[in-house]
This record gives sequence, structure tokens and C-alpha cells, in this order.
Amino acid sequence: MKYVHYESNGQSQLGIRLDEGIVSFAVLEELSAGALQLPQTVEQLLQESELHKKLNAWLEQASAITAISSEHYIGEDTVRWLPCVPTPGKVLCIGLNYRKHAAETGMAEPTTPVVFSKFSDTVAAHLDTVPLPALSQQVDYEAELCIVIGKKAERVSKETALDYVFGYCASNDVSARDLQMRTSQWLLGKTCTRFAPIGPYLVTADEVGNPNELGIRAYVNDEKVQDSSTSDMIFYCDEIVHYVSQYMTLMPGDIILTGTPEGVILGQPEEQRVWLKDGDVVTIEIDKLGRLTNTFKAAIPQ
Repeated sequence: MKYVHYESNGQSQLGIRLDEGIVSFAVLEELSAGALQLPQTVEQLLQESELHKKLNAWLEQASAITAISSEHYIGEDTVRWLPCVPTPGKVLCIGLNYRKHAAETGMAEPTTPVVFSKFSDTVAAHLDTVPLPALSQQVDYEAELCIVIGKKAERVSKETALDYVFGYCASNDVSARDLQMRTSQWLLGKTCTRFAPIGPYLVTADEVGNPNELGIRAYVNDEKVQDSSTSDMIFYCDEIVHYVSQYMTLMPGDIILTGTPEGVILGQPEEQRVWLKDGDVVTIEIDKLGRLTNTFKAAIPQ
């Protein structure tokens, strides 16, 4: 199931993405004649781990197929996208988690996951504008698979770790490299305004299947700059959830950005680096998860 969080007519809405377009939860409830009681917020949605099974079962009924008509579909170009997880309790990130990315940066492959964080208010939505920080000249993109936690996870085993995952989405771990490398702590360059776009959809784990066999790509102004697979991760998604849960309690709505493949600006020879600039459009594309697009804008002079 592909869940959508969006704004329509000034109201925050939840819906599902079908081949023909978006159908709101409100419409689905009405058409189901009481068979479906659907959540009103993403936070409530994340507590409904079996909801997608109920929705799929209802959608497969002949009555549902005939009930949903063209008038019920909403075009994606008519809505304002909202972050698919608007208020994550934690935004955790895994650094240097692709073999070829570690190689391009000249850094050794880590022997344990490199964990850092962004603040939760850095999340941004599909088509949101991302401001370029006034005090940085080296802003970079990072295409990443994002894990969305669906159940409280505390000291879980690697074998059961993915049972605690609600779903996945595309993400961009935007990084101001000059700020990131200023000290040994990366936080300053990672948590600027809207430096964690996620979306457009929140796709359930059952629809994704194995998260470590997905193609992952990034485009800058339609030019492909990253093209890899999540199979190149050093630490796979199950190991990441297992590892992190040994040290902190993961809660529904926490998100984990799992690292980026090769092809970032930082990995290029210094004389060839062209950092993101005003007007650049970056798209992150991951198999089964859709395309997440954001435009970068220069800070307004004070």
C-alpha cells in the first residue's frame, strides 16, 4: 500500500495512491458503508500495522472496484504534498553505508554502523523548496532509502528486526559539506532547514519486500548523478534496526536514513565539484517508492 499525506482545500488529508490517482481516506470510508474506520493522522496510521491488509482486502472486492469512480480520484498535480512522516520522534542517519561511496570518499569501510542524527523539524515534503544556507557554499545531495518504524523496538534481534518496520520512503540526506567537516561532529552540516526531504509516498513493508534489492538513483536538473542498488549497503536494513535498538528505543514514527551510494559531489575530484546552487532541482528515485523532487533556493540577503 502506498499512503499519501497531503493538503487539499486547506486541510491535511490522508489517502492511498492507486494507479489512477489518489483516493482520500474520507472517500474510502464513505464508499465502504462502515466497513472501514480509517485514521485521521499519520501518527494514528502508524499505530495501525494491519490497516493495509484490511484496505487491500476491501479494494479487492467487486463492490469496491465498482464504487470507486473517476470522480473520486485526485490528481497528484492538484495537491500540496506534506511530509509522509511529519513529526518523527527521531531522525537517525547511517553514514558511509555503501561500499562504493566509502571508496569514493577515500574513507575506510566502517566495522560498525556510523550513527548520527538530524533534528525532527528538518523533514520536508515532495516538491518543497530547500533553502541553501547563507553560510555554506558546499551543499550536496544524498539519495537514501528511509526506514519508517512501526512498532516499539528495544533490543530486537536481527532476525526479527524488519517486523518492526512499518514501511519505507525515498529521502535526501542534504548535507552542507563545509559545515559538516568543520569539526569531527557532523550535526551542523546535516540539520539545516529542510535538510531531510522524505516521500512522496509511505510504502508499506509488505509491498516493498526485500529493502536491500532496490535500485536507487539521484538526478540533478534531470542529469543522473547516482545510480546504484541498496544491495551495496555495508549494513543491511535488518542489521541497522537491530543495532540501533540495542542502544535506544525505537518508536512508531521514528525514521532512519540508511546511507547513500556513490556519486555525491563530495566524491568527485576537488577541481570538478559543482555544488548545488540556486534553482537546482534534485530528484531521488527508488524502485517501488517513487520519485522525490525538491528545488534548492538561495537564501534571501539580509
